Amino acid sequence: MSDESDQHQHAAEPMPLSARRDLARRCRAVTEARWFALTVFTVILANAALLGVETYTGLVADWQHWLRLAEHACLAVFTIEILLRLAAHADRPREFWKDPWNLFDLAVVLCAFLPVVRENTTVLRLLRLARVLRTARFLPQLRIVLVAVARSLPGTLSFLLVGALLLYVYAMVGWVFFGRSNPEHYGSVGRAVLTLFLLMTLDGIGDAVRAGLEVSRWSLLYYASYVLLASFVLVNVLIGVVLTSLEEARELERDEPPARRPAPVAPEEGRHLAERIATARRALDDLERDLRRDSERDSERDSERETEHGRARTPLAAAGEPALPAPGSGP
Repeated sequence: MSDESDQHQHAAEPMPLSARRDLARRCRAVTEARWFALTVFTVILANAALLGVETYTGLVADWQHWLRLAEHACLAVFTIEILLRLAAHADRPREFWKDPWNLFDLAVVLCAFLPVVRENTTVLRLLRLARVLRTARFLPQLRIVLVAVARSLPGTLSFLLVGALLLYVYAMVGWVFFGRSNPEHYGSVGRAVLTLFLLMTLDGIGDAVRAGLEVSRWSLLYYASYVLLASFVLVNVLIGVVLTSLEEARELERDEPPARRPAPVAPEEGRHLAERIATARRALDDLERDLRRDSERDSERDSERETEHGRARTPLAAAGEPALPAPGSGP
């Protein structure tokens, strides 16, 4: 009974640290291999191609079974990929959750298994479309651009607020000056805002200036100031915000810790490094073995010295011990 309880106790214990490290090392060698990244990248592109094929009703009717089978195959590949990435962080699971790309991949894969998502065709297609964004994981330049876009959102929101105020002010001025003469474009504030938003791209600005000059010469100042502020100043400000965010994203990519972005190692250099590590381990094992032998020899010498010292003290004690008188004898 005690042996069975010990076996159950050992079975309930978590995986030892050495076993987890060995598992993480093996899985990390797979996930960091070039063929693994190329395979996953190819499957992502195939998944995107399947989404495009499904927009043709004729092809879907003829190849529905094979398209469904290809979708299940892509999902199986993505599931195996995320399991391998989880196993690659078995020795340091916190590092997996610190990487936002790992969280995104895990969310995309897990949502595909939810019954609510699988029953809703629209949500399932949007989820499959989100898999295309996973290509940024394997393309560093695309990842930098996406990070830059995300970091530029606060500045972009400020730009949109300033642009909305500018459009509203100029729309009100345009309604006052051109509302009666050109009601098709300036008959209301909404139409004026739409007209000025289209003029921000300088498309049709010539026709607008000619129509304004028929009403008043001051319209030239109106359109010139609007084009200067909207098409040049604001657009340049937006470009500056995006470029600043792009530079920050490049610095973040450059300063990314090695745990999340492994440095590429040449095959020869990796082989030499492995040999050096093996040599160092053998030297440490030999040193530990020699130290153990020395300690055993010292302990044996100490025990021999104590034994000899004890033997030497025994005759001295016997010689110095006084003789006891015989019973019944007098002094």
